Amino acid sequence: MSPKDYDAEEPGDPGRPAWGQTPEQHQPSGGHHPAQQPPGWPPPADQQSPWGAPAWQQPWGQPGAPYPGSPGPQSPSLGYPSQGHPYGQPRYVAPPKPGIVPLRPLMFGEIMDGSFQTIRRNAKAMLGASLLAQSLAAILTAVLTAATATSMGSIEAWAESASPADLTSLGLGFVAAIVLVAVLTIFIASVLQGAMVVPVARSILNRPTGFKQMWVLARPRVGALMRLAALLMVAGLIAILVPAAAAVALIASMERMGVLLLIPMFLGFVALFVWIYIKLLVAPAAVVVEELGALDALRRSWDLTRANWWRILGITVVVGIMVGVISQVVMIPVSLVAPLMAGFLSPHGGAGQDVSIAVAVGIITAVLGALAGALGYAFQTSVMALIYMDLRMRKDGLDISLLRMMESGADPDGIPGRGQAAARPGGYPGGWNSGTGPAPGAWPDGR
Repeated sequence: MSPKDYDAEEPGDPGRPAWGQTPEQHQPSGGHHPAQQPPGWPPPADQQSPWGAPAWQQPWGQPGAPYPGSPGPQSPSLGYPSQGHPYGQPRYVAPPKPGIVPLRPLMFGEIMDGSFQTIRRNAKAMLGASLLAQSLAAILTAVLTAATATSMGSIEAWAESASPADLTSLGLGFVAAIVLVAVLTIFIASVLQGAMVVPVARSILNRPTGFKQMWVLARPRVGALMRLAALLMVAGLIAILVPAAAAVALIASMERMGVLLLIPMFLGFVALFVWIYIKLLVAPAAVVVEELGALDALRRSWDLTRANWWRILGITVVVGIMVGVISQVVMIPVSLVAPLMAGFLSPHGGAGQDVSIAVAVGIITAVLGALAGALGYAFQTSVMALIYMDLRMRKDGLDISLLRMMESGADPDGIPGRGQAAARPGGYPGGWNSGTGPAPGAWPDGR
């Protein structure tokens, strides 16, 4: 019997599927199969959105509304079947990307691209803060270069007749001035690094941030950032003084053998310093986003970087090499300015002409160095902030909270991630570090 004869034999049987149809594809007469309702019909009760009405029937900006470009009823997170699929299985939909990065744990290329996009979208906030962080050191370098070039002859004449006490006083005063400026630079850079986390976090949800708004949001955390900078500075001094004291004691006690032991000891201290540095890398971001104190931020950074140390080290090394290479490329023309000016503009100039060239080169070098340093500082800070957000997505399920915030439009002038409690150890179900569950309130239904 042919397929045509089979279908024509009992045309009135509504319960028998046609030739080539599966039972799921067959629709009895007088109704629609519940898995293949016409477009516009409300879904069954077990496929209702947890926010109430179907998401595609709610306007953007309301609770439960879909993000721009979302597939509406096709979203697998809402449980709607894919139209046209014979068995009603949900199709894959990529995580949303409302801003600079997608709302999921990030890969290396996405962190790099997100950092560049952050600087481009928030140029005033990012580059302005970076220039402030680099300006003090640049101004000091320009002033010292100009003063040294203009007074070199008088300093040499004074040094010939000065007593050892005068030379010691001059040297101590010079060192004290450098240390004071270095301390101020570190404090300013630490505060600005924490403040620059704000534009990065807001750019994840495509919320632009101006320079003034960045400071308004970061101002309550300035005190905690300064305390964090003080702790890190003390730790850095200890990291310098302890190896130096150990080296002196080793040489004094073992003489030649002690010199041979200095190399492995030095390498060991460097490895320890790098390990601790990576473990505490995201502490400034934790201070600003999670509103933690200095010690709590250090502990939080130590916990977030657990099981991700090698990955963070690789990203940090690559970024450092990129910034160093770009800075050197920018500074190469500056190194050629002095001989070009001396050889072509004034080949027979005297001592006064040499002083003028030295002053001009010093100022140009300081300005270009500040610009290159500001760009590199902004990029490194953006990478640090995105690493922090990535770690929280992996461990706290922050991407789910950000998705909920994006769909509801909550707190448009705040910092995304602030107020979201840390997850229990292990992360969220099905996540990259799956474990016991998400942070309280991370899921859309409030569980």
